[in-house]
Parts: sequence; structure tokens; C-alpha cells
Amino acid sequence: MPGIKIGVIGLGGIAGGVHLPGIVKCKDFELTALCDIDREKLDRLGDLYKIGSSMRFTDYHDLIASNQVEAVDICTPNDRHFEMVMEALNARKPYAVEKPVTMNAGEAETLVRLTKERAIKNMVCFSYRFKAAARYARHLVQSGALGELYHVYMQYFQSWGNPDLATPLVWRFVKARSGSGALGDLGCHALDLARFVSGREYTRVTGDAGTFVKERSLPEAPRKGTVDVDDYCHYLTRMEGGVSAVFEITRFGFGRGNFQRLEIYGRKGALVYKLDENPGLDELEICVGQPLGQLNTFVKIPVPPSYRGDQMQSFADIINEKSDGLAALIEDGLASQRALDAVVDSFENERWVKI
Repeated sequence: MPGIKIGVIGLGGIAGGVHLPGIVKCKDFELTALCDIDREKLDRLGDLYKIGSSMRFTDYHDLIASNQVEAVDICTPNDRHFEMVMEALNARKPYAVEKPVTMNAGEAETLVRLTKERAIKNMVCFSYRFKAAARYARHLVQSGALGELYHVYMQYFQSWGNPDLATPLVWRFVKARSGSGALGDLGCHALDLARFVSGREYTRVTGDAGTFVKERSLPEAPRKGTVDVDDYCHYLTRMEGGVSAVFEITRFGFGRGNFQRLEIYGRKGALVYKLDENPGLDELEICVGQPLGQLNTFVKIPVPPSYRGDQMQSFADIINEKSDGLAALIEDGLASQRALDAVVDSFENERWVKI
């Protein structure tokens, strides 16, 4: 049976590192088209993935309109997501889109409404939902193993913003392209992961953010440009049921590659999900019941292989109506965007904001 013909828009790091390899590995997809405004990159990846010259596009409208494209995968900077999803919706084609889904909640609400009205299959690429340890942690929480939930603590640390690394003024440092900085880049994942594992929605938030390096070298010019987004963002949230959640997000975590730590504490137990404490590994520790609670002891537990997920296979499963229900949909993207907007409002206006 032929695979779903899919085209990828935006050939940056996330496409080359995650999406394209995932599509090629997926038995249910056939990669038929690529699009990028950088012709050199387009041709290089077109040659690598054996995409004919007629299916290499510099205009995303042409890719989406092609009868050789049945599904669309959007991997561009944040400011292009809304218009590209709208084009896919107008073409009645399933879409996957990187996070955050839009630049604000109003745009996301429009996408949710039209996606529902037109019954278009979709996925938002919150990639950490596919980590086996995160899925198993969700199962433990949802099964009641931790009892009534009290606290959620989430850290997401990277180090590439450190000035000694001399990272130039890429689009992630420009508000007009990204919407926010570390918050939208890392905090967006953190918000979704805590919500995914705990099963709770956010109700209010207050936050603090700042910028350490206010100017960076322009990638293609011998001068500097202004950084107008946050380098770090720390925020306190309330979730449904009175759960208190604290988030620490930074691009200045010296020595950290892609480090995540999610701790959840309940009446009967606690768990710790970790990513990249040991390079590349997702791990889970628990302290559930007695005598572990009395001994103040957390134990590392094996994660059943059945909890492993694959992002691009999950998109194909959604299209083929075989989804396990754990991938994020456009409604999840909206929930995240509302929380992001509230965090920005809170640190800009120094107040609590209801969601």
C-alpha cells in the first residue's frame, strides 16, 4: 500500500535533525516534496533525500497546492506557522506544525475553530510527549499511584545562549520572528509536558524574565543587532485542583545540553522524570507508598518498551485513524499558547494573570 505523500516546509535544524529522518523511517509516509527559501539548502537536502527538482519549492503555496502532496509538515520559525496552517486548511490537507503553534492565542483560536469545522487531521510537535519515561510517568499519575497531587516542579535548561559560545542573532532572539525567547522555545515544551503528565490545566500564572546578552552579532553582517526576547523565564502557576507548579527555564544553564527535570509530588507518592542528566537518556525515579516514603528514598525504575512513541509515525497514525491519543493536537497548542501569553503578560506587567 503506498504511503501518504508528505511535503516538508522549512529545512532548518529541527527538520534535518528530527522531521526528515522520522518521515523516511516511517512506513506510512512517502516524502515527496521540500520547501525552503534557501535554495542551496533546498538543493542539498533535495539531493540527499532524492527529491526531484520539480518537487523542490521556494514558495510554500506551491508545495501545499501540489497534487503530489497529501499532508504538510511545517518546520519554520514561529511567525510563519499561522499563515501556513491556514493554507493547509484551505487546501483541506492534514498538517503537522512545530511549536508554539502561533504568535498569540487569538491566532491559535482561529486555527482550532477552522480545523474543527473542516475536520482536518492535525498534530502539534510537542516532541517530549514521545519520551517513554514521560508517557510512563503520565500513566502512573493518571492511575492514581501518587494520590492527590500537590506540587509540580519543572526545569528546562540549555546552555547555548552563554556569551562565551558567541551564538549570533538567529531568529530565536528576535521577537518579531519568535514571539518570545526561552519562554516560547523551551518553556512552551515545559508547559505542555507538565500538563501532559499531570492531566491538569493551568488557571493562573505569574512570572519573571530577563535578558543577559542584549546584543549579538548578525549572522551575515559585521555588526550587532538587538536581542529583544527573554534569555530566561521563571514562573509560578496554579493548576486545576489547587496544584502549585513552578517552572525554571533558561538558555544560560552552563554545562547543560537539553536538560529537563520534572518532579511531581502527591499525597501517596512522588516521581522524577529526567532527560539528558545522562546524555540522551530519558529516565524515571519514583517514591511511592511505604516504606519508600518513610525512608525518603527514590528508586530508578525501568520503563516498559511499550511506552515508547515516535513523533512522525504518530502523525501518520492520526491521519490513518490509528492514533493512541497521546500526541498533541491543535487544541493542545491553543492551551499552551494561552499559558504563554499569560506568562508574558505577567512579567511585563508584574502581576498574576488568569488563564
